[in-house]
Amino acid sequence: MKLKSASLLLALGMAAPVFAQDGDAAAGEKVFNRCKACHMIETPAGDMIVRGGRTGPNLYGVVGEPAGAVDGFRYGTGLEKAAEMGLEWTPENFSAYVQDPQGFLREFTGDSAARSKMTFRLNAGAEDLYAYLASLAPES
Repeated sequence: MKLKSASLLLALGMAAPVFAQDGDAAAGEKVFNRCKACHMIETPAGDMIVRGGRTGPNLYGVVGEPAGAVDGFRYGTGLEKAAEMGLEWTPENFSAYVQDPQGFLREFTGDSAARSKMTFRLNAGAEDLYAYLASLAPES
């Protein structure tokens, strides 16, 4: 089982350039409709890009950033542990996480008891969602 998970993560890692180049931001905007029950996208200045729930963290500027970095949000212990281990929201990590949050955290941390507060699984469109969030990211 570990070999299959490791192979999946390796394959996703090799596909990172594809996600970064081939994601469709317009399609990702539509995918985000499934996310906004729990997440919003709001700039630090308070400009609301997409009104949504507050169960999950604000997703403005998360792409390419360290996991668990949204100020004021209380993350679960599984994500906190992964963040301490250096998890960043790269295209491959983001895609693997949104497809199976708990499974990803268990594999990443090596802790079979790691849990995610996010129970939703995105079956398709992760690369488009990543492209959409990247299109909203602040200028570096």
